[in-house]
Amino acid sequence: MATTTTPTPRSITPAFVRNWLKTLNPASLAELVPDPKAGAVVSADMINGFLRKGPLSSERVNAITGPVVDLFEAAHAHGIRHFVLLQDAHGEESPEFRAYPPHAVKGTSEARTIPELEGLSFAEELTLIEKFSLNPAIESRFDTWLDKHPDVTRAIVVGNCTDLCVYQLAMHLRMRANAKHLHTFDVIVPANAVETFDIPVAASQGPGIAHPGDFFHEVILYHMASNGIRIVASLS
Repeated sequence: MATTTTPTPRSITPAFVRNWLKTLNPASLAELVPDPKAGAVVSADMINGFLRKGPLSSERVNAITGPVVDLFEAAHAHGIRHFVLLQDAHGEESPEFRAYPPHAVKGTSEARTIPELEGLSFAEELTLIEKFSLNPAIESRFDTWLDKHPDVTRAIVVGNCTDLCVYQLAMHLRMRANAKHLHTFDVIVPANAVETFDIPVAASQGPGIAHPGDFFHEVILYHMASNGIRIVASLS
């Protein structure tokens, strides 16, 4: 018998979260990062394997390509020179493949940065840091990079997925700053430059399979805001 699916209604997001989302406004780099030397744009997994090809690629996620590239260009024009690409580069036997299909294996085209970022006129200024789990800092060079750049006090987080690697990245930056008593450190997430995938609810699916994209995107944005992360509608 064919599996029937039902589009996930937006109404499953709590009303108070939807009302909060309506309060988000666009912001300017000049306003939030007045000193460009203090700014960094940090992206999560802007790679082919989540946007273009492979079992975890998503057209919904691919739609943030334009906003992310626009933000990179606007940030560079503003004078920001710190750009960090945190990207999956899994081993062929990664334990993560017990939860997700094999993806973004190191050395494959799936693990490569999307061409739009590789083709930026300032691409040589991008710092690529490989990561091996949803977390950006466990067994990676990210904390070392942060330690070497104490001048960075405004971290702009973009990429995918909102509820997975973006969440882990933004929360790591926020919790690290809290633990180190970095009172002037600010984590900024433009809502239009992050996204997650959508798997509609199907009657035959077991627990953990359905992934209503609107729900997870919106609720996790709210959750990040409740933890001191600055959420804006867009940033330019």
